Amino acid sequence: MVETIGIWIAAILTLGIFSFLYKDNPFYKFCESLFVGVSAGYWFATTFWQVMMPKLVDNLAAGRWIYIIGGIFGILMLLRLFPKIGWISRWSLALVVGTTAGLYFTRYLVSNGMVQTENTIMPIFVTGNLPQTIGNLVIVVGTFCGLVYFFFSKEHKGTFGGFAKVGIWFIMVSFGASFGYTVMSRMSLLLGRLDYLFGTWLGLIK
Repeated sequence: MVETIGIWIAAILTLGIFSFLYKDNPFYKFCESLFVGVSAGYWFATTFWQVMMPKLVDNLAAGRWIYIIGGIFGILMLLRLFPKIGWISRWSLALVVGTTAGLYFTRYLVSNGMVQTENTIMPIFVTGNLPQTIGNLVIVVGTFCGLVYFFFSKEHKGTFGGFAKVGIWFIMVSFGASFGYTVMSRMSLLLGRLDYLFGTWLGLIK
């Protein structure tokens, strides 16, 4: 009985979200607000038990008092809720943004910079492997022409402009493939909900 009630609730809420395809309505707004509220509550509980308790409370209980600095910065972040002293939270925000930028800079420098540079430094022609040779040529030509397109210190005319146009084609194909991948991933989510409605809920799909 409990499982059946859960299936009906999930199906009705799914239809409530889909109702926005017709027009904005109170049913959709209720489902949207419920989704945001439940998500906020879930992530608050998850953050409390998986981050705050093990990383702050447990460390302080074990006598690692250095972690109290993180607790103080966390409290300062909450001062944003009080307009008169909310400016103090900027210290915590600046620390979070600065450290995050520094960590992601090194990470992306290695993954998006060094690794991609390493992958373009390769022997173009591979003896006895024509597909690999063609792939290497595409990578080298695409990388070179893409860099030429973003070189704005020289006017894109003549041979230089031709390389830039080839670079545009490579960039557009890359963007198109990324967009298509995103659309297909969203389609898989849609198919999952339709399968739930017509299969789990209505039982029309075995």
